[in-house]
Amino acid sequence: MDIEAGAATVEAIRPLVASTRRPGTDSKIGAFAGLFDLKAAGFSDPLLLATTDGVGTKLKIAIDCGRHDTVGIDLVAMCVNDLVVQGAEPLFFLDYYATGRLVPAAAAELLAGMAAGCREAGCAIVGGETAEMPGFYADGDYDLAGFAVGAVERGRLLTGARVAAGDLLLGLESSGLHSNGFSLVRRLVADHDARLEAPAPFAPATTLGEALLTPTRIYVKSCLAAHAAGLVKALAHITGGGLDENLPRALPEGVQAVLDGGAWSPPPVFGWLAGLGGIADGEMTRTFNCGLGMIAVVAAEQAEAALAAFAAAGERAHVVGSLRPRPDGQPRVVVDGLRFR
Repeated sequence: MDIEAGAATVEAIRPLVASTRRPGTDSKIGAFAGLFDLKAAGFSDPLLLATTDGVGTKLKIAIDCGRHDTVGIDLVAMCVNDLVVQGAEPLFFLDYYATGRLVPAAAAELLAGMAAGCREAGCAIVGGETAEMPGFYADGDYDLAGFAVGAVERGRLLTGARVAAGDLLLGLESSGLHSNGFSLVRRLVADHDARLEAPAPFAPATTLGEALLTPTRIYVKSCLAAHAAGLVKALAHITGGGLDENLPRALPEGVQAVLDGGAWSPPPVFGWLAGLGGIADGEMTRTFNCGLGMIAVVAAEQAEAALAAFAAAGERAHVVGSLRPRPDGQPRVVVDGLRFR
């Protein structure tokens, strides 16, 4: 490893790490392990939850565009959004960054994105690992993995046990593709000779590359606020597998989710992709978030209060469906009337 590049990288990221300091940790770097004090963070009888994730082949678009901060946000978002679906407050985050040749400026840009994501989620960066692996990664290529730990008081864990037919589904808008489906996206871009530096066909004020790099929305503070008010029965983070695969993870076996596709408008990137690839509507909902990055299950009588709570926390949410008893042999999720083109 280039020792001088490593030292320069550490110095560049030191203030970024410090900017994520929160109660429970001092967010310093240089120790062999990160420390977190649950008592100092205000917990009395907590359960710990842990997640790990990556950014996938969206990284190739970041590399090709020479922009690395947004995928740092993605890395944090994919982890902390998985924590909050069980009612957990994200506490701390660590990253693993592996590259063929360490470029301090690119590494600092990545860490700047991670720090921004952690500040938004309220969690601290307590450590990480940078690996320079020449001969394994080509120059300029890199991979990322993220790890987050959160906590929830024992009696506040969201399990979906109270979910029942008659509950309503609130959809929290996504910022776009988030961090899933990019192998298909990249294939379509390549097959149709779409240029990342050209204006995006669905957003001509920006380049295609910049539009595709729009970072994953972080739902932590809004979901924790709604949960603290007792308004949420369950949450589903809509990631790889889309609506069809992720919403059932928050539901009991005996109910079916019926989504009204006319209740929200998918961002135009989805219509562009569907048209470019001739992708059927059903395949879109099995692959992408289709405009809903998080779905909350709420009691019907509390829907208005929940919408108000999400709005007060800066979230754009809509009633997008409901739960009903699941007929024998029927799918767990039905999406009616959602059109992309």
